[in-house]
Amino acid sequence: MLATDVMSRPVLTVRDDETVEQAAAMLSHKNVTAAPVLDAEGELVGIVSERDLLRARVERWHENEDEPVAVTAKLVADVMTRNVVTLPGDAELSAVAEAMLRYNVHSVPIVDSQTEVTGIVCRHDLLRAYVRTDDTVLWDVQHRLDQYAGGRRAWTATVHDGVVEIDGSYVDDVERNVVEVLARTVSGVSRVMRPSGNFEP
Repeated sequence: MLATDVMSRPVLTVRDDETVEQAAAMLSHKNVTAAPVLDAEGELVGIVSERDLLRARVERWHENEDEPVAVTAKLVADVMTRNVVTLPGDAELSAVAEAMLRYNVHSVPIVDSQTEVTGIVCRHDLLRAYVRTDDTVLWDVQHRLDQYAGGRRAWTATVHDGVVEIDGSYVDDVERNVVEVLARTVSGVSRVMRPSGNFEP
């Protein structure tokens, strides 16, 4: 499986000149744990997490003053992590997991060839991908096939250890290929056996 198979998209992003309060409200409202930070030109300049934003609300003592002065971070740029670990969409999930462990990060923005953010993978995305059961995979595969067939049960899928088999009739070889691709795009599918079945008369 690849990063693009499990990443969240569209991506919630915040601006580096937004206030801590604005960013915290946005993350809370969207129920996400971290967001890439963009500058005024739309360039990726950091990543900010719930933890960063919570830490920003705790008063810190400024030690460069003659007397201690309580200061509180105001902007996202003050609390974000600037060294962002990014990966391309075709990165294997094992590479994403390795990057998270190596750099001790919980989220990895996914970027395209122009370094534009196209998605984000969090630890819970990896966990969800790794613990998907055959029953869960089967439900997703069958749902996609039924949707493609206009809501009817044109094909029947079975799943064993992540390997999908599909039975049914097809209009032509193009439709058979589409069905195979639909099944392959489901998270948790390790392999799709060549769909069996006859062509419709």
